Amino acid sequence: MTVRQRGNPDAYDQLGVGYPTHRRTDPRLAAVIANALGDARTVLNIGAGTGAYEPADRTVVALDPSSLMLAQHPGERRVRGVAEHLPFPDGAFDAAMAVLTVHHWGDVTRGLADMRRVSRRQVVFTWDPDHPRRLWIVDEYVPAITQLETARISLIPQVVRNLDAHSVETFEIPHDFTDGFQAAFWRRPEAYLDPGIRAASSTFAALAPEDVEPGIERLRADLESGAWATRHADLLASETVDYGYRIVIAGD
Repeated sequence: MTVRQRGNPDAYDQLGVGYPTHRRTDPRLAAVIANALGDARTVLNIGAGTGAYEPADRTVVALDPSSLMLAQHPGERRVRGVAEHLPFPDGAFDAAMAVLTVHHWGDVTRGLADMRRVSRRQVVFTWDPDHPRRLWIVDEYVPAITQLETARISLIPQVVRNLDAHSVETFEIPHDFTDGFQAAFWRRPEAYLDPGIRAASSTFAALAPEDVEPGIERLRADLESGAWATRHADLLASETVDYGYRIVIAGD
């Protein structure tokens, strides 16, 4: 299995091209994140990308290692940098947020420590690879994802321990979720056939074509035959599913 290097700042200069089209802010997750930020008026968004989930009623500084992502960010306060070396003084922000980004950091422990250093409150939205219910696209069609995720995604207890977090909230993915990360299409299997959607997911984009395309062709055949719908009738009747996505909250 061939993958991009974890912590590679240039990865999103290619991956980020499809973000404006396929990675649209979902208002339900945005509301949860805004609530988790509490009364913070100044916010640092680490791994900000195109600015998804930044609350419009706060003063936000966007930090990202990718010049392409920052160029697509609509805000005025944009800084190129990495989580492990935040270019801000101690306590510079009321809160710091990190949305689906810690798995891209080269040193998660150091990044979380610096996150605590520059803010009094921290909010991290991430995924638990130890969660017992796994996404079917992984188990049935692209098993190489399991090895990739095990290697690069930090367990929730590690994030909690490093942040000394006081809260961990479950976020179940709605069937019509608008932000096209890996689990978004659990009830819309045909979406995974779209190469543009896969290219905007860091997991799919990190894998070599030979690790992905055979499984996608099997999925295509199962959709045409109806085998997928028969096997996953329970999902077709569900409104939301818990695939292990969590909001970790720390600080005041």
